[in-house]
Amino acid sequence: MSDAPARLAEVRLAIARAEADALRPAGSVTLVAVSKTFGPEAIEPVLAAGQRVFGENRVQEAQGKWPDLKAAYPDVELHLIGPLQSNKAKEAVALFDVIHTVDRPSVAQALAKEIARQGRAPRLLVQVNTGEEAQKAGVAPQEADAFIAACRDDYGLAIDGLMCIPPFEQSPGPHFALLAKIAARNGLSLLSMGMSSDFETAIEVGATHVRVGSAIFGTR
Repeated sequence: MSDAPARLAEVRLAIARAEADALRPAGSVTLVAVSKTFGPEAIEPVLAAGQRVFGENRVQEAQGKWPDLKAAYPDVELHLIGPLQSNKAKEAVALFDVIHTVDRPSVAQALAKEIARQGRAPRLLVQVNTGEEAQKAGVAPQEADAFIAACRDDYGLAIDGLMCIPPFEQSPGPHFALLAKIAARNGLSLLSMGMSSDFETAIEVGATHVRVGSAIFGTR
């Protein structure tokens, strides 16, 4: 029998406590259960426990498991939280409800084309590489304002928020604060930040979405 529903309940309780500690309204933070690398048999108990928002890293992997799960649970909201290649924009727009990883002009252009073609508009977040790490995707912080403006003005995209993944070896708080600052000056309401090890800190700084995988599903 899966332990995931019990772990899900613990994570929800921790989120509620963090909201209260930060004097934020109950339910103001959306839990994105990160189901990457887990199959339907691991996801089903979490769905049965009432979780409806899930995150996946790869378009192809999500295509293999989520159409049937969404047919069984039509109110599921699916988030793409991993890097998006522009040649996967067609599939991403068709499958995902929220895309967290818009980070370069080629992706913005491909998304704009597919949104117009399909008449389906996922909510879009720009990924900011707050630690300016060479191996990580995302726009550099000093280039974020210009890129957000280009998404809006050049490609006609509605950008709803920002996402970041702080450097593993650094304290996440300053990175979350930087993301919140960029969002505020660009009029963006969604902040996707915080994972299993640091979501309480993210909530304190203003996260609207926390991406939690191992604390729910266990180690991969």
